[in-house]
Amino acid sequence: MGSSDPPSTHAAMEVEPSVPASVSATVARPRFEAMKPHEMTEGKIEFRKVPVPVHRFSPLKKNWMEIYTPVYDQMKVDIRMNTKFRRVELKTRPDTPDIGNLQKCADFVHAFMLGFDIADGLALLRLDDLYVDSFEIKDVKTLRGEHLSRAIGRLSGKGGKTKFAIENSTRTRIVIADTKIHILGSFVNIKVARDSLCSLILGSPAGKVYSKLRSVTARLAEKY
Repeated sequence: MGSSDPPSTHAAMEVEPSVPASVSATVARPRFEAMKPHEMTEGKIEFRKVPVPVHRFSPLKKNWMEIYTPVYDQMKVDIRMNTKFRRVELKTRPDTPDIGNLQKCADFVHAFMLGFDIADGLALLRLDDLYVDSFEIKDVKTLRGEHLSRAIGRLSGKGGKTKFAIENSTRTRIVIADTKIHILGSFVNIKVARDSLCSLILGSPAGKVYSKLRSVTARLAEKY
């Protein structure tokens, strides 16, 4: 006679191997720290050199600390004046927080060389969408003698009234250096200011330029 005992539970059931909690949990994605600028350039130091015109050497010497402080302390970029070659030299440091700071500092120094105030040039360090656009009167129309002098006078206006009006309405800064014109601002605002200046060079009266400027700035205000 066979035994009436139930079959052994050890034979009927197989013990499932225990799975570690670390394996069953979702594997976390690897996190990589942000690369530093000197690591992005494989340890190479980036340089920029900005030439100093003869007529800007004295203003640069007078305002050197106002230029040096934001570049060195805030943007973490080394800066020095090379008196032998008359140029400002900039280079990145291991603690430079962003590789783009070097180009911003170069644009800031270049804007000062073009004749912009330091307070206006500092906006290039703080904002990303500001540019400097330059052109000459002869690029718009070939003028000589008194015709050229009158065109420069129309651009400035009596006591700089016309220039200030264009600056305030387009939120730009304009430097008129003889026959060269430099505009500092955003891309859209530079275009509006340049169109107004070109109209003045071509001979349009200031009143007509003002009225057109008002309509354009009103449309820009509605759009943005």
